[in-house]
This record gives sequence, C-alpha cells and structure tokens, in this order.
Amino acid sequence: MKINFQETTKDLQVRIDIHNQFGGKNIDEWMLDLLKLEKGINILDVACGAGKQIISFYNELDGNCSITGGDVSQELLDQAQEEVNKRKMKAVNIIELDFNKPFPIEDNQFDLVSCCFAIYYAQDIPFTIKEIHRVLKPGGRLFTTGPMPENKQLFYDIIREATNDKPIPPMPGSSRYNFEIRETIEGLFSKTEVNRFNNPLTFASPEPFLAYTRASLSEDRKLWKDFFSGEDDFETVMAKIGKAAKRRAETDGKLVMEKVVGGFVATK
Repeated sequence: MKINFQETTKDLQVRIDIHNQFGGKNIDEWMLDLLKLEKGINILDVACGAGKQIISFYNELDGNCSITGGDVSQELLDQAQEEVNKRKMKAVNIIELDFNKPFPIEDNQFDLVSCCFAIYYAQDIPFTIKEIHRVLKPGGRLFTTGPMPENKQLFYDIIREATNDKPIPPMPGSSRYNFEIRETIEGLFSKTEVNRFNNPLTFASPEPFLAYTRASLSEDRKLWKDFFSGEDDFETVMAKIGKAAKRRAETDGKLVMEKVVGGFVATK
C-alpha cells in the first residue's frame, strides 16, 4: 500500500502543543507505565522525529541506557541531534533510517524497538515489522502507538457537517493500525498486548480546535484531495469548518475531542 503522505515539522509541532495544552492526561506517563523500562537496556526508536520519545526514555532511565534514534527526515534528525547535544546525552546515537528499506543494523541488537505514531505510513507493513523483529533480541519487545478507529470523532463529525456529509478519506493511522498492523504483529511475535489511551482534548472556544484541524488537513492534504484543490479552496473549506465548529461550541458550551490511542507491546 503506497501512502501519499509527507509530515511537516510545523504541523506536527502544532498538534503536539495542542495535545499538551488541552489534553487531560499525559501520554508519556502512560507509555512509561506500560513499558516499565529497566536500566541498562538498548533501545531503537524508529521514526524518532525530533527526539521526543528518545528524551522521555533517557530521562526515565537517568541516562543508564543506550538509545539509537533513526528517521528519514534530515530536518528532524538535525533537530534530534541538537537536542541530544544540548542535553549532553552521551548514550544516544542519531542515524538516518528509512523504515521502507532494510535497516542498517545487525540482527538481534535491541531490547526494545519503539515506533510511535509513524508505522502506519510504511509502504509495506509486513516488511517494516519484519525488520523490527529482526533487529530485536530474543525476548525483546516492540512498542508501537497509533490512532484507533474511534479516534477524534468530533473532528470528523464537524468536517462532515461543514461539507454536507462528503465521504471522509480513509486515514492511514486509524484505517491500518488496529487491523493490518495488529494482525502482522500478532503473526510474527510470540505475545502481543493491546492497550488503550483515552485523552479528551477540551476546548473552551473553537480557535484551538481549528488550529488542530488546519494542521491535520495540511499534514494529510494529499489524502484530502477530494475536499479541496489549491490554497484558495483549502481556505474555503476551513471557513466552513470554522462556522460548524462555532455552532457546535455555542450549542455545547465547549468542544471535547476524544483522542483514542492504541499501544501494542509485542514480545519476540
């Protein structure tokens, strides 16, 4: 399955900031509680982005670990390396890694491989997960997160209202994570645990919801090509969404968008 997608650093950061500001729960605390990391382990963070997960793991382990972070985006790798240097994280190595190609890593190297909010953009899910399985030690674990089918229902409800029920395109995350990805993991690993993280984002006014929506539609713009073509059409659609969000906020007194994240922990 070819995914026509390109993450932008700006849009990603907008959504992360909104999660942090308006969410009722802390997803990093949830992840760390699930994994119960032990000091001295060797970790690979696939699609590490600007290094958010690396920093979380490193701090949890007080630096008593070895972490490799890999990503295909040089812009994000540069940001991750800058954070590593600034924090003097000596046990962290940043590398170029495209999860659509064979990993430049020997077999049986890692105690944990994480891939958070990214694996559903892989062109060939079984290939990517087999590569993760290959570089894990026997008994090592894969940890991967992504949106479940019921994720951010309000987002889709308001878009449907604004566009007179135009069909929503299948999103790579929610359409692949709980089915194709889960089935592939369960077929390769000896044990798979499925966990859920529910985090309501509560907006007292429509503005932050619209900022989130703008970032999401910009990020997945090629997937939403039936909704708009070009910048002017995009702004027209955003204006309609803004009116629908304002009506909903006036009726309900606020906007509550429930984020529903799945976390798979699989043992080799």
